[in-house]
Amino acid sequence: MTATGVARVPDRRSAAEVLRDVHDCLLVAYGPQHWWPGETAFEVIVGAILTQSAAWTNVEKALANLKAAGALSPQGLHGLSEGEIARLIRPSGYFNAKARKLKAFVEMLHVRFRGDLERLLTLPRDELRTLLLSTHGIGPETADSIVLYAAGQPSFVIDAYTRRMFTRIGLTPSRDSYEGWRALFLDALLADAPMFNEYHALIVAHGKAVCGKTPSCDDCVLREGCRTGKSPCRGESLV
Repeated sequence: MTATGVARVPDRRSAAEVLRDVHDCLLVAYGPQHWWPGETAFEVIVGAILTQSAAWTNVEKALANLKAAGALSPQGLHGLSEGEIARLIRPSGYFNAKARKLKAFVEMLHVRFRGDLERLLTLPRDELRTLLLSTHGIGPETADSIVLYAAGQPSFVIDAYTRRMFTRIGLTPSRDSYEGWRALFLDALLADAPMFNEYHALIVAHGKAVCGKTPSCDDCVLREGCRTGKSPCRGESLV
């Protein structure tokens, strides 16, 4: 039992058993996903901020603009004004707000670490996450994406795909909050950054391919172990 309470699990299996089974099934079905797309840790961080409320194809256009302007580095971005950043990241949407977020991140990096990204990313996981969450524009999902994909530390990313898929399966935390869902994974699984990386990517792949707002249960590799997949009303959006 944790501070978030005991998870509700289907078929009397433990949360760990369900989570491992789902991971293994998705890995066989979709194969390694090779996430996160990005050539450098800083590009991953910028992408994690830009992808808020944006399609990845539009994020790629914004990243390409930053790269062409020589601004896809802590030093390059720090040297631009919010207005200049907003112009470059316009394809990602909400560009003024996201420019403020990017500027806040590089200012924090400059003030606290003299622009040294490696010093930031080698902080202990919980200290790093707390610092990110205290930075303007970085919420829990973005913070965990940075911790996992840029710093390579084991923090599980919870997104809409994760909540939807596991609610349909019947595995949920007792408290339906971001931290409740995150604790469900962290408490049940060994802290393994590469596995967390792969698992989250597989959840996203499955969510996009099959387990959308209206699920395609007949095509689902998890159908036999899923409460929604076995339901006669499974074609409806249940979550």
